[in-house]
Amino acid sequence: MRVWTSERSHYLDELIRLEGRGKADHSCHACGDLDTSYRCEDCFSVDLFCRLCMIKFHQNVPLHRVKQWQDGYFHATTLKHLGLRIQLGDHTGQSCRNPKPAREDDFVVIDIHGIHEVALDFCSCANAPSHYRQLLRGRFFPSTSTDPRTAATFAVLEHFHLLSFESKVSAYEFYHCLARRSDNTGMKPIKDRYSVFLRIMRQWRNLTSLKRSGRGHDPAGVDATQQGQLAVLCPTCLQLGKNVPEDLAHVSSNERWLYLLFLAIDANFRLKRRLVSNDIKDPGLSPGWGYFVEEGQYKTYLHNHADVRQESMCVSHNAINMADTKLAKGLAATGVGSVVCARHDMRLASGVGDLQRGEKYMNMDYIVFSALSAFASTPIVNFSYDIACQWHKKLWRHVSTLPSQLQPNRAHTAFNFFVPKFHIAACQTNFSFNWTPGVGRTDGEAPERGWADINRVAASTKEMGPSSHREVLDDHFGDWNWKKVTAFGRVLLRKIKEAIKAKTEHHHALTELEESIKQSDLGVASLTNWTNEVLAWELDHSNPNPFESRVTATTQVAVRLELLMQDAQDLEDRSSVSLHSDVTPSILISTGLDIEHTQRRLCADNGSLGQHATNEQQTKILARSNSLQRRIEAWTKIQVLYMPSVSQLRATNATSLNHTPSDDEESRCPRSRPNSVKPEDFQLLFPSDICSYAPCDPKLLHIEWSLRFAQANDALDECRSHIRLRHQLLRFKSQHLRGQCANTRAWKTVQAVDDWLVLSHDKYLRAHSALVCLSRHVDHVGWDRGLQPLKKMDLRPIGDLGGQTLGTAIMPWIWLTHGISSHDSEGLQDTLRVEWCKARARHNRWQEEIQLLLVKMQRVLAFLTWEARQWDERATLRMVERSEYAEGLIAYANRQAAIHRGLSASFSGMWRDVGALVSAGLDYGAEGEQDDGPSIDEPPHEDLDGVD
Repeated sequence: MRVWTSERSHYLDELIRLEGRGKADHSCHACGDLDTSYRCEDCFSVDLFCRLCMIKFHQNVPLHRVKQWQDGYFHATTLKHLGLRIQLGDHTGQSCRNPKPAREDDFVVIDIHGIHEVALDFCSCANAPSHYRQLLRGRFFPSTSTDPRTAATFAVLEHFHLLSFESKVSAYEFYHCLARRSDNTGMKPIKDRYSVFLRIMRQWRNLTSLKRSGRGHDPAGVDATQQGQLAVLCPTCLQLGKNVPEDLAHVSSNERWLYLLFLAIDANFRLKRRLVSNDIKDPGLSPGWGYFVEEGQYKTYLHNHADVRQESMCVSHNAINMADTKLAKGLAATGVGSVVCARHDMRLASGVGDLQRGEKYMNMDYIVFSALSAFASTPIVNFSYDIACQWHKKLWRHVSTLPSQLQPNRAHTAFNFFVPKFHIAACQTNFSFNWTPGVGRTDGEAPERGWADINRVAASTKEMGPSSHREVLDDHFGDWNWKKVTAFGRVLLRKIKEAIKAKTEHHHALTELEESIKQSDLGVASLTNWTNEVLAWELDHSNPNPFESRVTATTQVAVRLELLMQDAQDLEDRSSVSLHSDVTPSILISTGLDIEHTQRRLCADNGSLGQHATNEQQTKILARSNSLQRRIEAWTKIQVLYMPSVSQLRATNATSLNHTPSDDEESRCPRSRPNSVKPEDFQLLFPSDICSYAPCDPKLLHIEWSLRFAQANDALDECRSHIRLRHQLLRFKSQHLRGQCANTRAWKTVQAVDDWLVLSHDKYLRAHSALVCLSRHVDHVGWDRGLQPLKKMDLRPIGDLGGQTLGTAIMPWIWLTHGISSHDSEGLQDTLRVEWCKARARHNRWQEEIQLLLVKMQRVLAFLTWEARQWDERATLRMVERSEYAEGLIAYANRQAAIHRGLSASFSGMWRDVGALVSAGLDYGAEGEQDDGPSIDEPPHEDLDGVD
């Protein structure tokens, strides 16, 4: 830019120079005539021409913009004004013996250069085709088939078609851009042909989709088009007879999981449609031929079941229960429901439908099984739905009410149900992609990615009629699918490289975890039992779920309840006399821990105010400080009853006795200042603080030990939870969020999680330091095996190498426990079992992902080859009398066949090293035998159930 800035003035001079006639010789560049005053704005040459030469050179480019030199500057004029006439007919651009001007010699052409008024003549010879055919042969799309007076060039239609896909620009914005290019001053009003352009564009969309799907080659004609026949199919999905054999009976049980179908279901409430027009005023051009279900049958089914009340019993998801409360005033559709390929986010034929009042079961059931009807012989179908936990319960009762052609054959097809990974956590264990074998790394969130693209057209489609709305969305869905097809080469290659790397990393993580467990005989036996449990659950989910914890962890709340119950028992037995009528020793210590936590929160919030805190913020902090001061005063009055020595310690200013974490373990939480008089800095002096310097009741030491041990476990669980949440937020932000606004909000959320992690880390450090002090005076051993010093470098997720290489990195101890001992608590062994099951599942899912990707690559190549053969057959399928039509049919079929063969060859070239890459990346199996090295030609079909 700095280099360009130095030359900027010269650029400006050249732009201004073009406003004049240029060189001194102002004669006609073609004939030398001195009467020259015309220049074309769209030709490469900027030379001047006379009127006759300008007409001559623009016979084949009649839509260029020309200007006339007059009054010392260039004025805009038209070729029509100069006398150019456009002649249509068999020899477009040449003279005709019997020309017929357009009605009133008024014809408007919408072109990529602007909106032009032209002088156009039709051929009216004896054998001349109709006017609209003459226009089409000149690559002008007529506004009507009867006496057209407006047309749009193929070039502008193709340009807007692609532009609408990529930028989602509306027809209104594009048309007015052309109008401003024709006249940006408003002094010469352009004839309004906006409504005509809308009609032409709708017809163009319909014709291009019919042409690309081969309907022009079908002898039965366009009207014989079947439902979903205009859709671009997913090459990776199970397409019987296209990318897999027609008969799958030969597939073994171990390979069956490779022949499954992944479907993701979701609704989008941004794609609304207002209550404008109707099906009579806005007739459909492709009823049910694309991605939307056939509207007539769909509405009939909904009308017949309108009185059926469908409720969800899930308290965490109200999509169904809130359906009738969706704001529907003035709306014909509150959104759309959709079914997509869950692996690659490709829209399915007959897999989209309007939602009249929210996400009702009957709407979604009809849409789902309309899409599924094209996969009738699929052996396994995996449904991903954010309310699958509720949807599946009464699904088959609802399916029985569907039209018979939509009801699946449950005897030949198995159905599995999953909840997407970023949805309700409460349902993730029983409906998780992560823990279920045979699904690879499918996440079920594919619809959300597609919605992000299509949502940008919501503003323009909202005001359309019912058929226009469906057809525009159909067109965008088709382009989305085609772009997916053309990108499969690099996308699948990238995915398999990532899968090989991740599989290797998770193999090392699993091996390290298992080696640590096997350090004891009990650990070896436990691994065997856990393996049997998880294999049993994977075969039958009615067995106990090994991914669920079966032991309730020791928490502060549970310990406090136990201590209070013990106090009540002691008072009942008169074995202990409380020194205070309301506060027992356990209440004293537990209340002190609450006050300590409040101090840390107040200290952190006060430190985050900054230099420009508002009066309201300062008022809230001061109110909390005053409340804390009163709590401390009340607590210390009771404390001296049970711990008399604290009075002397405070009187002698012995305030440095409390346990402070070392510098290596220092958290980012602000530290208390011993000389401060603020309540958040007040030293509470627990038994652990003074037991090495002054006598203390052993009962108080045991009580604090129990509470601190539970506090440390609670804090460690909080740290793990915050680390996982932060990792997921950062990954989601990196993959899905763009723009300053979205990223700023995301960073605020991440910062809030970081603040929680700091407080939890500080809580653990204080609890651990207290336990170290107390362990010298109470009889508790082995506690430090599970509660080690927690450094900042340990606060990272599994898989984070902490700046080290894969071979030298050490997993943080918070995720790893060394060995299993008979002295370990039941809770510790339970936690380790769950973590091992998850580590094993992660490794197996990546192993499956590699195998699925290899199969997908093979299917893509097979599908493209099948498509090429289909076009070869279509070339001569339809017999026509005139040779030029026959040649056009053959040429287009040949071009489409060449495109699909070219894609196949390109993908094969990209993937030629995949077999060697996979072979090099796969580790030895569980029994030490080396993998055979799968390839895309012969993908692996091993049974992964025995792989650990």
